[in-house]
Amino acid sequence: MAKYLLLIYGDERAWAAMSAQELERLREGHRALVAAAGGAVLDTRELEPASVATTLRADAGGKVTTTDGPFLETKEAVGGYYLIEAGDLDAVTALAERLYEASAGHSGVEIRPVVDHG
Repeated sequence: MAKYLLLIYGDERAWAAMSAQELERLREGHRALVAAAGGAVLDTRELEPASVATTLRADAGGKVTTTDGPFLETKEAVGGYYLIEAGDLDAVTALAERLYEASAGHSGVEIRPVVDHG
């Protein structure tokens, strides 16, 4: 079994403006994923908005500087994640497709295998 990280991206302004019906579809998708995956969901969290992020970057001399907010000004931000254990990419893709964010025009789900250094 491999571990996969599902990164949920979206437009924070669109998320904030979602109707009650859209919010319920979003919640239903998350409940459906958790129900289908069961114990394969190792962790899941919603993240605070990108505006409260802190970014660390080093300059050419190696001096680390911290800045408030995301590193890049983009329309999309990571809004949450799932850490899932699955037999293969097809299995985790089938789970991720249950998320409203996978089909909403203002969101998306990125699936990345987790490197096991063990």
